[in-house]
Amino acid sequence: MDLLKNLFKGDKVIWIIFLFLCVISVVEVFSAASTLTYKTGDHWAPITQHTVILLVGVLVVWITHKVNYRYFQAIPVFLVPISVILLVLVVATGAMTNGAARWMNIFGLQFQPSELAKMAVIIAVSYILAKNQEEDEANPRAFKYIMWITGLICALIAPENLSTAALLFGVVFLMMIIGRIPFRKLAILVGSIAAIGIFTIGVTMLVPDNTNIKFLHRMTTWKNRVFEFASPKKDIPAAKFDIDGDAQVAHANIAIATSNIIGKMPGNSVERDFLSQAFSDFIFAIIIEELGLIGGGFVVILYIWLLIRAGRIAQKAKGNFATFLVMGISLLLVSQAIMNMCVAVGLIPVTGQPLPLISKGGTSTLINCVYVGMILSVSRYTAKLEENSSSIDTKVEDTTINKEEIIAEESLA
Repeated sequence: MDLLKNLFKGDKVIWIIFLFLCVISVVEVFSAASTLTYKTGDHWAPITQHTVILLVGVLVVWITHKVNYRYFQAIPVFLVPISVILLVLVVATGAMTNGAARWMNIFGLQFQPSELAKMAVIIAVSYILAKNQEEDEANPRAFKYIMWITGLICALIAPENLSTAALLFGVVFLMMIIGRIPFRKLAILVGSIAAIGIFTIGVTMLVPDNTNIKFLHRMTTWKNRVFEFASPKKDIPAAKFDIDGDAQVAHANIAIATSNIIGKMPGNSVERDFLSQAFSDFIFAIIIEELGLIGGGFVVILYIWLLIRAGRIAQKAKGNFATFLVMGISLLLVSQAIMNMCVAVGLIPVTGQPLPLISKGGTSTLINCVYVGMILSVSRYTAKLEENSSSIDTKVEDTTINKEEIIAEESLA
């Protein structure tokens, strides 16, 4: 027991949440990867690969949580330029997956630069906010620096992955609110975003279907997803419903509708054989189908618990950088989880966002493990500083008591 305490330091609740998510991931990916099993002809290959990645991820968490969080401030210096270069390369020469160029092949391994870019932005924004805090509000120049970095990264991500760019920008906006960026700056930003959004919608409506124009080819997909989500389907008779027209959403709805309180139990999903991304984008639908409303609710509680616990760690953290870093990471993870779950249950259009630490993945899983390690690093060193402070206070108190006893003895003598 003492050995485990020495190995796994930091906030114990974060460790528990992380391990629960990993266990759910192994069970559900093993069940949901039937299409991969069919393609590869190997029953164990998909889950073996995923389990190895998760084990490497646990090692990544352990190594990261041993690093003093102050060293993370240096990461954006080299990671932001690298991310920009990689994003430019992936837009120009990236491998196409599901109609989008989001991946790069490096030595035969697929790599998603947008995951590194998200990390670079979150750490950079945390550093800028920490360095520009003043008595009443943040220095206005912080807004300028944040917009330069975030705007450039999001502009490079958006053409091929609009949902990721929107998610990242939304998290940065929340961080700026927490970081006390002047309200007038945020109001101008909201107005600008609204204008850009209206312009983008107008351009999307004008772009012809199946266009081959670079940077515009994804607009057809965006338009179709919004129209399919907005079009009323409640009045369509079941016999006339086109299940192949929007197969992912339809089969996700079937998976949820055929579930119950306790579900069909792991391994008994039917819709996993029809959902093309059952092990990734729509894994929450499979979780509900197999584990029921109880299992789905438990997953939701884990993410909410993660955000609450991270908030407590941020509150106790020593220094502004640690506070903003923990809040930025937790907001990113939980916002992405909420987006994925909302897609699975049909509350928002399809976005292609994986469920953090549960969906099958390589780059995203390892980066998410780094995020967890960073939160644990802050909690570990915060607790260490508190212990050192309390021990110093105890020594001072003991010294004071000893001096009083000596004075009392001398007065009696």
